[in-house]
Amino acid sequence: MQCSWKAVILLALASIAIQYTAIRTLTSKPFQLCPLPSPQNCGLGGQETEPPFERGTAGSGGCDDYPYFSINATRKTHILVLATTRSGSSFVGQLLNQHQEVFYLFEPLYHVQTTLIPRLSHSRNAADRRVMLGASRDLLRSLYGCDLYFLESYIKPTPMNHTTDKLFRRGASRALCQQPVCDAFGPADVNVEEGDCVKKCTTLNMTLATEACREKRHVAIKIVRVPEIGDLRALVEDPRLNIKVIQLVRDPRGILSSRIETFRDTYRLWRIWRATGRRPYNLDLSQLTVVCEDFLSSVSTGLSHPYWLKGKYMLVRYEDLARNPLLKTKEIYDYLGLPMDKNVEDWIHANTRGSNEPSAKHKFGTVRDSAANAESWRLKLSYDMVEYTQTVCQKVLHQLGYKAVKSVEELKNMSLSLVQDKTFVPFL
Repeated sequence: MQCSWKAVILLALASIAIQYTAIRTLTSKPFQLCPLPSPQNCGLGGQETEPPFERGTAGSGGCDDYPYFSINATRKTHILVLATTRSGSSFVGQLLNQHQEVFYLFEPLYHVQTTLIPRLSHSRNAADRRVMLGASRDLLRSLYGCDLYFLESYIKPTPMNHTTDKLFRRGASRALCQQPVCDAFGPADVNVEEGDCVKKCTTLNMTLATEACREKRHVAIKIVRVPEIGDLRALVEDPRLNIKVIQLVRDPRGILSSRIETFRDTYRLWRIWRATGRRPYNLDLSQLTVVCEDFLSSVSTGLSHPYWLKGKYMLVRYEDLARNPLLKTKEIYDYLGLPMDKNVEDWIHANTRGSNEPSAKHKFGTVRDSAANAESWRLKLSYDMVEYTQTVCQKVLHQLGYKAVKSVEELKNMSLSLVQDKTFVPFL
């Protein structure tokens, strides 16, 4: 008897759930929670103690075996950049990556997605979403505790002897391209290109990477695979973490334009629409509508200032960062409570025109110092595509301060900015 399509889908989802459960079972150990010295995790002698993490106790002495969870002078900050693809998140990640005391990871959730839900990068299925989010929260919690071994469960092929060459965008992290993780570069090599790191550092030793993470005072992670801030509430409220969320947003019209250029196969029908002026009947409109729905839900939550986000949420528009990279970066660091060291300023001057000096290269296709460059999508999208985007994304465009255009002439007039002056104050 032939199975129905519903039965096939249920069997597939059950398989995914079983796979995730197996991963959790194989990687889990008995846990104990180290006692907090005080409700505020602060000592009385001028020192604050890093909040403890659950650690395996089998064959160990318990919490005392993990002194790296205690830091003098200040609590470790766990920074989370929440974004979507083609919104400028790589640039924001690099602004954090340049800080000498920050251990940065670029998109570790890539491995979760490719293991549990291959090829379904924007799945709206509720069961898929629960599986992905549950696994993502577990992995983020472990990584913030510098437990990089947990990540091995999602890397294919599985690392042998804690060594792999398959970590996604390993070269985007300074800490993973420096000693003790990699001996190919010395302290003087401050601007190592991602490709050079991957080529010269070869395989990644997860034990050395874990040690490097423990030596840093803060951990920053960039993700584009969690749709909404509400999906992270359990992580934000975890008393063992000191999470600060930076939600990065961009004009959906700019995101669409960038994706059309970057993901040429996936957005092939959009390019046909742009070239012919006729919308293909089989165009996947969810590639746009999902972005706006997720933005609206997430931003509405963040800007409503729920108690669980107090002191933990900052909204940043890509366009504001593009126009004033140095000023906006200082605001971000003030929100994080971190000093902005010289490495960060030097990187901004070298990779943007924020210094009013010509620059030969701009890594990651990121930021310039003018609204015109930040709005260059206006020269690439056809008016009918822009008009459609404005219709389906009307609410979030208004909420974020992006102006609609009413004619082709207005769209192409680059002397008129479509970004309203609007201030989003961190929720402190």
